[in-house]
Amino acid sequence: MRIRASVAAVTGALALSALAVPAAHADGSASAYRTQAVKIFNKAHAASAKQGVKGVRGGTPYDLDVTFSQFKVAKAIKVGTTNHVATTVTYTLTHGADVDITADDFLNGPFLYKGSFDEPDNMLFGDLPATCKVVTDTTAKCTGKVDIYPSDGELWNSDAGGWKGGGLAIAYNGQGDEENPDLSKVGVSEKGGLGSTSLQRYSRQTVNASPEPVKKGKTITVTGALTRANWEDNKYHGYTQQSVKLQFKKKGASAYTTLKTVKTDSKGNLKTTVKASADGYFRYSFAGTSTTPAIDSTADFVDVR
Repeated sequence: MRIRASVAAVTGALALSALAVPAAHADGSASAYRTQAVKIFNKAHAASAKQGVKGVRGGTPYDLDVTFSQFKVAKAIKVGTTNHVATTVTYTLTHGADVDITADDFLNGPFLYKGSFDEPDNMLFGDLPATCKVVTDTTAKCTGKVDIYPSDGELWNSDAGGWKGGGLAIAYNGQGDEENPDLSKVGVSEKGGLGSTSLQRYSRQTVNASPEPVKKGKTITVTGALTRANWEDNKYHGYTQQSVKLQFKKKGASAYTTLKTVKTDSKGNLKTTVKASADGYFRYSFAGTSTTPAIDSTADFVDVR
């Protein structure tokens, strides 16, 4: 499910012609809240750019007296090829006295977006609205999630890197048909630039030191591979031309020492040699990049005789 904005310049103004409505998840169901949030965000966002959008009953959402602050999200979010990832977001919601945030049809939640808020390249919402605890007559502390389904095609590899956070609030004001509301009676508040995070392509690192056992002074060959998630084919591929440290921890020691730095080849593979000196553990350690998280391989023990 890719919620990717299709944007175009029309007479100098933004036209969010289609924020795609979420497709069904692997279990066959789609989030009702997410579907509503995408539709309403699309209409409100387009209305703010004075562009008409078809598909929801007439009218334009009015500006809801709701603001967001103290937005907190994880510094980095690691996303693989298949597993659902949910990241928690907290924020303070401030509202006017005429806004009933306890109403059953008042919904709010966080979202993440890639690119500019006016022209987002991609957006991610939560499956469920946030839950809020009233603090004063006009403020509440809220906790919500942003849900990511890489196997549903929500992400492209180019989406790795920096994202920004935003908040959305919707007041249906007693309308029974939330799937096709009269927009003139719907209040909406949308705000971007509330926080930042990084979406990273999950990484894997392997190591194998041989032969085992080995005589002292003989050559040990240490191979391995650094791979990372490809969000477009849902497989892991080699991360090429990356510097990776070969580290060694002598048996009984508490810390690893870096022996050398090795670069991955055109397929993400690693290969180097060292002289056998003592029993101990070898591992490869990758420091990470802005698009790919740091990863250490498991340790491979070599018995030196």
